[in-house]
Amino acid sequence: MAPTHERQLRDQPLPEDRRRWNALLDALDLGKLTERFLARVVTVPGYDPAPIPVSEIKRTGLISFRSLVEGLRAGGFDGPVAVSTEVGVSRARAGIPLEALMTAIRHDFNVLWEALTRVATQEDAELVIRHTGIVLSTVDEYVSQVQQAYTAELQRMREEEYSLRQGLIAGLFDDHNPTDERLATIASTLGLDPEGPLLVVAARGQDTSALRVLVSDYERAGGTMFTHHLGDVLIAFARSSELSGSRLEAIERRLAEARVGLVNAPGIGFLRRSALTARDLAQLLTPAETGAMTWERGWARLAAQALNAAGNSIVTDVERALAVCGAAERERLVEAVHTYLRSGSIATSAAELFCHRNTVANRLRRFADLTGVDPMIPAEAARLVVGWA
Repeated sequence: MAPTHERQLRDQPLPEDRRRWNALLDALDLGKLTERFLARVVTVPGYDPAPIPVSEIKRTGLISFRSLVEGLRAGGFDGPVAVSTEVGVSRARAGIPLEALMTAIRHDFNVLWEALTRVATQEDAELVIRHTGIVLSTVDEYVSQVQQAYTAELQRMREEEYSLRQGLIAGLFDDHNPTDERLATIASTLGLDPEGPLLVVAARGQDTSALRVLVSDYERAGGTMFTHHLGDVLIAFARSSELSGSRLEAIERRLAEARVGLVNAPGIGFLRRSALTARDLAQLLTPAETGAMTWERGWARLAAQALNAAGNSIVTDVERALAVCGAAERERLVEAVHTYLRSGSIATSAAELFCHRNTVANRLRRFADLTGVDPMIPAEAARLVVGWA
């Protein structure tokens, strides 16, 4: 017990240490401390070259050493250190990486400790040892407060940037006829080429969560994907990947496999229109369907929706005409027409249905006779494609 107790006493300041400890602190030249600190900090990656004026680093360095010495004199900090907030905020705004900032601040301890041991005599050795813990805790508290201020400011900056970005994006959707100048300004702020192609996707309901995951993966892969809400539909867009085989291209392939509406916009001026189309395509997906609903896949359904909404019957007369057939014949006729509409080739349809070409031709003719709609005439076939989408 005795040796441990003695060691604890050596690690703790004694009441009679105060006068000599204050004398050592008074002997420190704050100007020289600052110069030594400055000589070291400008060699730290992130400060070389200095992203802020050297005079500013020197000014805050002097204030920091003055605050640290006051903290050492008081036995440590018992509250906020004003300069820590100034340093943390200004370095965050200057774009100095946190690692570089922490490396620079560690030089505060090195310079301060070297200066203390330089002004101390051999008789002061045990006194300095007894104050080592106070020096470490005082510098650590200063470092912690700087880091907290830096992190809080960085978060504030990100929120400001996000707010600005979302405001610009909202403007693109609210302004139906933006000028070329406005589009160029928004594109520049978002880091986009005004004429560059964009990948636009939309998801609704339960599919929104999966799209958010893909947005996150896209950004972790080094890309930037912007988002905007159109009612309950989430819109996401990004510049189309130009690097074949890149991680971004891989995520774009995953987007094509997701339950989303997907549209390629030729430029930011087409974003609003493309987003509305992507939204409409996403709303076409049935619970059992997988993969992205593209324009090629969904155009007929969109056309059918528009015509039905206008009150125009598309294939009601066709269905009524087919009702006179028996169930088996109707199934064969509809199957033959569906197959032919996919390829436009009797030979291909015959191969798919495992029957003779004449059989397919006869079924198509029979369908035309019954319904008055000839699937071999493009204009009439289009009606069936849309009506049966």
